[in-house]
Amino acid sequence: MQIEERLKELKEKINTKVPRGINVTQVEFEGPELVIYTDDPKRFADEADLIKILARDLRKRIVVRPTILEDPEKAYNEIKSVVPETAGITDIFFDADTGEVLIEAEKPGVVIGKNGTTLRDITKHIGWTPKVVRTPPIESTTVKQVRQYLRSSNEERKQFLRTIGRRIHRDLPGKGDETARKDQWVRVTTLGCCREVGRAAFLLSTPDSKVLIDCGEKPDNAGGTPYLYVPEIYPLSGLDAVVLTHAHLDHCALIPLLYKYGYEGPVYATPPTRDLSVMLQLDYLDVINKEGRKVPYSSNEVRTYIRHSITLNYGSVTDIAPDIKLTFHNAGHILGSAIAHFHLGDGMYNIAFTGDFNYAKSRLFNPAINQFPRLEALFMESTYGGSNDFQQPRMDAEARLYETVNSVIQRGGKVIIPAFSVGRSQEVMLALEEGMRTGKIPKVKIYLDGMIREATAIHTTYPEYLNTELRNLIFREGMNPFLAECFQQVDSQELRESVIAGDPCVIITTSGMLNGGPVMEYLLNLAQDEKNALIFVGYQADGTYGRRIQKGWREVPMGRKGTITINLEIVTVDGFSGHSDRRQLMNYIGQISPRPEKIFCIHGDENNTIDLASSIYKRYHIETHSPMNLETYRMV
Repeated sequence: MQIEERLKELKEKINTKVPRGINVTQVEFEGPELVIYTDDPKRFADEADLIKILARDLRKRIVVRPTILEDPEKAYNEIKSVVPETAGITDIFFDADTGEVLIEAEKPGVVIGKNGTTLRDITKHIGWTPKVVRTPPIESTTVKQVRQYLRSSNEERKQFLRTIGRRIHRDLPGKGDETARKDQWVRVTTLGCCREVGRAAFLLSTPDSKVLIDCGEKPDNAGGTPYLYVPEIYPLSGLDAVVLTHAHLDHCALIPLLYKYGYEGPVYATPPTRDLSVMLQLDYLDVINKEGRKVPYSSNEVRTYIRHSITLNYGSVTDIAPDIKLTFHNAGHILGSAIAHFHLGDGMYNIAFTGDFNYAKSRLFNPAINQFPRLEALFMESTYGGSNDFQQPRMDAEARLYETVNSVIQRGGKVIIPAFSVGRSQEVMLALEEGMRTGKIPKVKIYLDGMIREATAIHTTYPEYLNTELRNLIFREGMNPFLAECFQQVDSQELRESVIAGDPCVIITTSGMLNGGPVMEYLLNLAQDEKNALIFVGYQADGTYGRRIQKGWREVPMGRKGTITINLEIVTVDGFSGHSDRRQLMNYIGQISPRPEKIFCIHGDENNTIDLASSIYKRYHIETHSPMNLETYRMV
């Protein structure tokens, strides 16, 4: 059946289900959604459950848009009259091409109303389809730029979504013919991240579709590109979709490179993952350029990625190819991190990729989800999968942090904490803020250098992705610890020099593995003074300066900058990692439901992936693998 015929058939089905008098003028696939255009959006809004019923019966994500739009000025006044002032509306933008009105508010929940009542009232009054986003409490340059760019490229994006929508819902060869469709299979090809940490990239293939999961770099910048030129994935124009699990560079850095080499399709991610990945990709280009290395792509490709991004919230089941549905689940690792669950064929097979995940509650996030409707195969990270990889409990880690900070401040020194701008920085910020607020450590300035402040601003934009207690603290008690006065952004070279020469303080700075960024300047100036301390709070990959210093190197060559003599105190605090340790990884499999038939241990050093795979097999009697790069596994 041709797309036009299918749309005609869907329109006829919709007309049989909507109440008499509601006129459906057009239906169209736009990305993964089926868009219903109508002259009667207000009538649709009156029927509170109608869209839910249509979505259930048609098994599609449904969006309703008006055919005829009310004058924006009049609609603006109507919105202001319907929405309580306590919502704190900061911007209203009307998009005539989509019939949507974007309402930016400090309290989006007030705009939505209980069970969506206020949102329906808005639709009844103006006809436009309202979308609500949060005004960042800390202004985020990235969020602002992404939103403005999506507005400015709206017409081009609309055409893109229609093209993708028709590709997703295309007819498959031999559909309905059991003989023609008998040779069904599912394959996974490992393009990176196997028996190593970094350059995550996996190709999920069926006879009809190809989906790439992640596309990152190696943390030590050596051999850092996934195998994107092999016949299984090349040419990139044959890909149906790219799925991004989270925004760390070893998973997202090379997403824009795909557009440079011929990819034209969508990238699916959660909203925070999209914004954080854009921030990190632009910073990644800036760092490479400053270091005189060859940049792999330009900011133009980053903008193309933004234009081709499709955001999904946790739990939203979405068609991304004719025979593949995707659902994101909380991974507990960083803001917006997701376990990607794929439902293949008509229930033929189910497979999940954990990305990086944390099966323990942290100050920021709830534990990773491990309950799925169906699951036959699991690709799981093994960063701390070794038999001795046990992290200290979070409370003990914070006590160790407080002890070190107290000791260093008392002797007149400075504490340097290298951390990923996304995830570990915010965990440490919250621990230090509470420590100062409760008197466990002295009140000194906490300086944030690198992209940490910007990443924190994005965290404040999406508090609904934070854990239950932190959300309650922000929403019910009106206290946002990220806005505490103890934090100060280092936004100039002059201030950085002042911090280095100034009073005792804490410095949280990028990069987390000491392979570039402002942390190097702090080391050059502070490493020789034994009053100071360097605290590692995250994983240090082989080949990085961080791993060398952690191993005990006291003289570290820095190329043209010379050799640094390390006299300051070196402390490792393991409990702040966003990864599951060995105990949590084993518990995750022990409590997962349903239990998969196959498990693939990836994203870890060779010994760790082999050890974890062997241990899972011995304890749970599940078929396990520790794959190597450039292997293909047939699942069905």
